[in-house]
Amino acid sequence: MLTILNKEIQSFFSSPIGYLVIGIFLVTCALFLFVFPGEYNILDNGFADVKPFFNLAPWIFIFLIPAITMKSFSEEKRQGTMELLLTKPLSLWQLVWGKYFGALLLVILAIIPSLLYVFTISELGNPAGNFDVGATIGSYLGLLLLGACYTAIGIFASSLSNNQIVAFIVAVFLCFFCFFAFEGLAGYNFLGGATYGMEYLGISYHYKSISRGVVDTRDVIYFLSFAFLFLKLTQFKLFNIQQKS
Repeated sequence: MLTILNKEIQSFFSSPIGYLVIGIFLVTCALFLFVFPGEYNILDNGFADVKPFFNLAPWIFIFLIPAITMKSFSEEKRQGTMELLLTKPLSLWQLVWGKYFGALLLVILAIIPSLLYVFTISELGNPAGNFDVGATIGSYLGLLLLGACYTAIGIFASSLSNNQIVAFIVAVFLCFFCFFAFEGLAGYNFLGGATYGMEYLGISYHYKSISRGVVDTRDVIYFLSFAFLFLKLTQFKLFNIQQKS
């Protein structure tokens, strides 16, 4: 599994694309938080709060993480190395975990430099350091768990096609649907009382809950179970490929 993980990291950073993806994430966040006027602009809000970053990050992650994961299995299929990979002395589960943790580590590397935004907000506070530490820690935990779910979705989407663009589009759609759709459907309430509690099924509800700074084990279990579900779906897809080869 560690061999697969190392291979994923090396392949990502062996070209400028890896650095470009992470750079785009950080630059885009900085532009929305400090340059572009609007609801995400911290300077326009008039108070030191890093919450706009955590409201913005899920939107950017919807495109960033599929860009990271789209080549995980699609590239193996396109190059014809998928069958060779499946014959290696490791289980399908180890293969899935290796690909998954490789991509997740890249997501974490993209998140870490965003601590600079927290430092900036801390310095802008009056007095300096006057910001909600508990909510910030909870929000980072929520962002990490959100990234874990999106990564699992991206890995699954990559196993569905040998075309990276198709894998990217499928992953973007699934991430968007899983984050926003259930809350949207509950808001419309087109089935009357039947939509009661539907928002609990969506990622958005649990992400907002944990971002308040209160770590509820139910939210953590939801995120871990969600990621595990898509990883099992990936394993099942690889099993079908293995049976056909």
